[in-house]
Amino acid sequence: MAYQAVFKRYEMKYMMTRRQRRNILEAMLPYMKLDDFGHTTIRNVYFDTDSYILVRRSIEKPVYKEKFRIRSYKQAEAQDNVFIELKKKYDDVVYKRRESLSQLEMLEWLARGTPFPKATQIGNEIDYFFRLYQTLNPKVFLSYEREAFYALDGSDFRVTFDENILARQEELSLSREVWGEPLMDGDMVLMEIKTSGAIPLWMTHTLAQEKIYKTSFSKYGTAYQKMICGHQTETAGKVFIA
Repeated sequence: MAYQAVFKRYEMKYMMTRRQRRNILEAMLPYMKLDDFGHTTIRNVYFDTDSYILVRRSIEKPVYKEKFRIRSYKQAEAQDNVFIELKKKYDDVVYKRRESLSQLEMLEWLARGTPFPKATQIGNEIDYFFRLYQTLNPKVFLSYEREAFYALDGSDFRVTFDENILARQEELSLSREVWGEPLMDGDMVLMEIKTSGAIPLWMTHTLAQEKIYKTSFSKYGTAYQKMICGHQTETAGKVFIA
């Protein structure tokens, strides 16, 4: 199945209650539609160096930051496709580049430490990233329930709602069930607006009416601050399929 490999857009985050989400969804009805995946459980494994340089740099809110993760949109089996993603942010613009492999291919590539299996520009960038950060290893499993919506006018304006955000440093596998330490209060929802252009006026008016304001919230950064600072576990750095 074809997939988008390159993204360049603004990504803005808003924290809200479930009641506020219902009001946002009502306002979205004339303008947006649930995408083909509907409600999805997203699984991620974030990679970092032994000293957690990527997440520590991100928390400092620099002009430029980057991260690396593997992702699946379901509980992945050996032959299911998963995504290998480089995500960079410069001057508020997010650049995401990704390739897809079967989970088995991905695990074999990580275990062998060989060049990326696909000889593409993105594959070359992934190889460079691993050479640059020499001690990259899996550090955190992070999952959440997501609903994603796209604009009916054909623009690239998208809205996602994430809840039940969980993190752990054990069982760093896209094949395992979701469980872990909650990163938000149970009544809270994280909304993200993703677009290469401006936010539509109807959304701006709705956010103002609901008194919902842009916030800074990093899932991996929150997991690091909540779980890892001061008590790193010995299980980090292992990713497996069974």
